[in-house]
Amino acid sequence: MQIDRLNVVLRARSGWEAMELGMALVRRHAAAVWAPWVAVSLPVFVLLNAVAWWTDSFGWAWLAMWWLKPLFERIALYVIARGVFGDASTTRQTLRAQRSWGWQGFWGYLGWRRLSPLRSVLLPVNLLEGADPAHRRQRRRAIAGGAMGHALLLTLVCMMFEIVLVAGGIAAVFLFIPVDLLSESWRAAWELAKQDMPAWMQLGVNLLFWGAATVIGPFYVGAGFGLYLDRRTQMEAWDLEIAFRRLRVRLQQAAPLLMLAVVLIWPGAALHAQQGRPSNAKGAVAAPAGDTPSLEDGLAPASDAADTADAADEDGEEVAEEDDPPLTYDNDPDNTLVGIFGNEPVDTAGFRQAVQRAYEDPLQSPTREVTEWKRTDTDTAEAEKAKREAAAKGSSQRGAKGPLLPAQIAEWTLWAFVGLLVVLLLVTAPRWLPWLRGSGRRRRATATAVVEDAIRIPDVAPPDPAARARALWQEGRPRQALALLYRASVDTMSERAQVSLPPGATEAQCLRASRRMPVEADRNLFARIVRVWQYAAYAGQLPTDDDFDTLATTLQAQFGWRA
Repeated sequence: MQIDRLNVVLRARSGWEAMELGMALVRRHAAAVWAPWVAVSLPVFVLLNAVAWWTDSFGWAWLAMWWLKPLFERIALYVIARGVFGDASTTRQTLRAQRSWGWQGFWGYLGWRRLSPLRSVLLPVNLLEGADPAHRRQRRRAIAGGAMGHALLLTLVCMMFEIVLVAGGIAAVFLFIPVDLLSESWRAAWELAKQDMPAWMQLGVNLLFWGAATVIGPFYVGAGFGLYLDRRTQMEAWDLEIAFRRLRVRLQQAAPLLMLAVVLIWPGAALHAQQGRPSNAKGAVAAPAGDTPSLEDGLAPASDAADTADAADEDGEEVAEEDDPPLTYDNDPDNTLVGIFGNEPVDTAGFRQAVQRAYEDPLQSPTREVTEWKRTDTDTAEAEKAKREAAAKGSSQRGAKGPLLPAQIAEWTLWAFVGLLVVLLLVTAPRWLPWLRGSGRRRRATATAVVEDAIRIPDVAPPDPAARARALWQEGRPRQALALLYRASVDTMSERAQVSLPPGATEAQCLRASRRMPVEADRNLFARIVRVWQYAAYAGQLPTDDDFDTLATTLQAQFGWRA
C-alpha cells in the first residue's frame, strides 16, 4: 500500500476521532458515494417489492433488502478507499469495478458473517487487503482487537438512527391530518396495521426502511473504515513510516548539493592537514604528502620517541632542574599530542571533536543545580535604594512642569463626581433613610374589583330559544345569549344525528357528531354556530347586532324552533 499518497493526516487517534475521520471522508465524496448506491439499491428494491406485491407478501421483501445491505456497502467502501489516496471515482467507474473487485473474501458477509456487529471494521480487511483465508482470519482478529467496543457502539447507534428515521417518516404522515380528526386517524391506522395492512401501506413502510438505510449506510461504512485506518496506523506505525519516507525524499533531493559541497571542501581539508603536521625538536622532516598514517601508525613509534629523548640527554642538552614547579595536567609535556602520539601526524581535529562529544555526554559529566542563600551587601542595597529615590524625585520634578496635567484633570473630575454623588445622597435622604432604618411605609395600591360575567350554558334549552336569546342580547348579556343558542343547537343536532353526547362534551366532539346529520345545510349551520360561540367564549369577539339577529333567525327557521 502506498501510504505516502494518503491525503489524510495519520496519527494516533481515539476511536471517536477515527470514526469522525471516516464520516468526513464520506461527506467529502458524498456525490460519488450516494449516486452509485442509489443506482444499485433502487432497482433491487423495485424488483423485490414488485415480486412481493404479486405474491402479496411484503415481509420477506424488507428482510431481503436488509440482508443485502453488505452488497451496497461495498460501493461506499470502494469510493472512500480510493478517495483517501486522492483518486476521485465517477459513478460509471464505481459500478464497473463492482463486477470483479473484492468478491473473493466477500461472500461470507452475505452468509454466516451477516449478523456480525463488527462488519463495518472487518469488511475492509476482506475487500482491501486481498490476503489468503488463513491470513485474513489473523488480520481480522488483530484489527478487531482494539476496536471492538467502538465497532459495537457504532452498529447500535446506526441501527437506532435508522429506526428513528422510519418512525419519524410514519409520524410525519399524521402532521397533515387536522387536529380534530387526529385521534380517529390514529385509531383507524392501528386497526389497519393490526388486522390486515393494505399493500400500499406495506410498500410505504418498506420504502421508509430503504430510505433510512440509504441515508445512514454510507456513514456506517465510513466510520468503520476510519476505525480500520486507525488500527493499522497503531499496529504498523504508518505515521512514522510516512515521516521517514518524506525525509528520504528530501535527502535525495539534497544529495547533489551535498556531493558538490564535499568536492569543494575536500581539497581545503587535505591542505589544512598537510600544514598542521607537527615536527620534532631537531627539525625533523615531516612525512611525505602521499603518506596517510592511521591511528595505529601514530601509536606505533612510542619507543622511537623515548630513544630520541635519551639521545638528547646524552648530547648534553638541558634537563629539568630540581627547583622547577611541580608537574600538573596543564604543564606536563606528556599530556600534549606529541607526548601522546609521538612525532607522527594524527587527525587532531577528529580527536578534539571526539573528546568534546565525550565531555558533552550527560552520563560522563552530569550536572546538577544547587541553590544557596547568600547574605546581601547592606551598603549595595542602600546605594540602590538611594539611586531609586533620586530617580523618582527627578521624574516628579520633571513631571510637575506639564506632563502630569492630564492626570491632574482626571483626578479633579473624579473628585467632582464624588462630591456630586454626596450632594444627591443628602438631598434624597428623606426618601431612602426611613426605608433603610426599616420605618418606611410602603404604599399599597388598592386593587380594583374585577367584575366577571360568568358564562353558563343552560342544562335544558327552553322551547323558544331564539326569542329568549334575543331578550338576553337586549339586556346586555351577549355571551349568555350565544350560550343559549349553542345549547339549543346541540340538542337539535343530537336529535337529527341520532347520537347521545356524554356530559361535558367539547366543541370538537360535537362537530364530529354533527357529521352524521343527513342534511348538509344542517351540518354547515351547526358548524357556523359553533364557530361564533368559540369566538365569543374564548377570543372575546362578539358578532354585531345584525349578525346576531340574522343567526338567530336562521337557526329558528332551519332547526324548526318555536317562535
